Amino acid sequence: MTSTSGAVRAFRPAQLGTLVVIAWSGEHPDDEHDMPFLLAYSLGDGDGGPSGVEAAARQLLEEARMPLGGEYVDEAQAAHLPVTLLVEAGQAVLTMPHLTAQCSAPPEWLAAVRERGHVYFIFATRAWPEAIPGQPVSEERLRDFVGDEAMLSTAAHCLLPVRSLRGS
Repeated sequence: MTSTSGAVRAFRPAQLGTLVVIAWSGEHPDDEHDMPFLLAYSLGDGDGGPSGVEAAARQLLEEARMPLGGEYVDEAQAAHLPVTLLVEAGQAVLTMPHLTAQCSAPPEWLAAVRERGHVYFIFATRAWPEAIPGQPVSEERLRDFVGDEAMLSTAAHCLLPVRSLRGS
C-alpha cells in the first residue's frame, strides 16, 4: 500500500545558498527622476543546485505572499507583506521570513530613496552565479540579467516602502 502526504516541506535558508542583494538606480521613463531598484538573487549554490534554488525561492516568495511574474505588488499592498527594507548609514537591509540580507548602497541610490520613499524590489527565482559578491557587476551584465524576460517572468516584483531608524 502506498500513501502520499500533502505536507509541505519546511523552508530552510540553506536551500537558497548564497543570497546577494544589489542596489542601483536608473531614470524612470514616466517622470525622468531616478528610481531606486533592489535586486535579490541566489548564486545557485544552495542545496540541490540552481533548480533546487529556484524551488526554494518560489517557496519563500509564496510564504511571503509575493506573487511571481506579471503580478505586481504596489507600495500600499507591500505594507502588508512580511518584507521590510531598512536604509541606514549607507546600507540597505532587507528582511523577509527566514532571512535578512544587506548591501552597501551607492549615493545616487540613497538620493533616489530619499526622494521617492520606496524602491522597486525584484526577487529573482533564477540563480545568477556569474554575479559574485565583492566583484563589480557591469551595467551591461546587470541590464542583461534584469532585462531578461525569462528572469522577469519568474521573479517577484513590488514597490517596497523604505524605513529608517530616524522614521523618515
